[in-house]
Amino acid sequence: MTQANFPAFDLNNSANWRRVDESDDGVFYQPPRLVVHVDEHFLATLTNYYAEHLQTGMQVLDMMSSYKSHLPTSLKLGHVSAQGMNRVELEANPQLDDFVVQDLNRNPLLPYPDNSFDAVLNTVSVQYLKRPIEVFREVGRVLKAGGQYIVSFSNRMFPTKAVAIWRENSDAGHVALVQQYFQASAMFDAPELFQGADSKGSNWFFNAKDPVFILNGRKKE
Repeated sequence: MTQANFPAFDLNNSANWRRVDESDDGVFYQPPRLVVHVDEHFLATLTNYYAEHLQTGMQVLDMMSSYKSHLPTSLKLGHVSAQGMNRVELEANPQLDDFVVQDLNRNPLLPYPDNSFDAVLNTVSVQYLKRPIEVFREVGRVLKAGGQYIVSFSNRMFPTKAVAIWRENSDAGHVALVQQYFQASAMFDAPELFQGADSKGSNWFFNAKDPVFILNGRKKE
């Protein structure tokens, strides 16, 4: 499953960023959802991935966060900041040191200085970005040189809020699309792909486990 199997997506086509529900995201995300949106298999795989790729003392930003960050409890990070849409969810997250409530579709500019973080995480939320290249550039700005941007996703979504280009693609298409986001931002080396062993050809209806896809791009030195 590589980007080579797909022609380049037209990221300038405004139709690709349309959603079924174009109402204010602030209203949609106002009710707290203190639930996870993928299964335990996905979350355990992601936590193990973080344990292998993050290190003690790191400064981490959890983007588009909620009431859990799925970080290994045994890993003593230096500081964990977060950005998300719902204050109640963020206040309930015990792994955060601080957070901001911000709608990245309205304002993609992150409120952090340049070179602030060793790693930025985006967990099962990249499908909702209407301005992904701007957001990826901002992530590159706030990352230190060589820092990691870890983007994880499955095949689940709020279909009315996911952008059209995501809804209309397969798992392989999603991988190729996020690879193109990294490339188009011009901030990262080519991302490494981790794919769950049982994710190939998965279908949520027939496969009891949610597929796991993780792309990890390092900010260019």
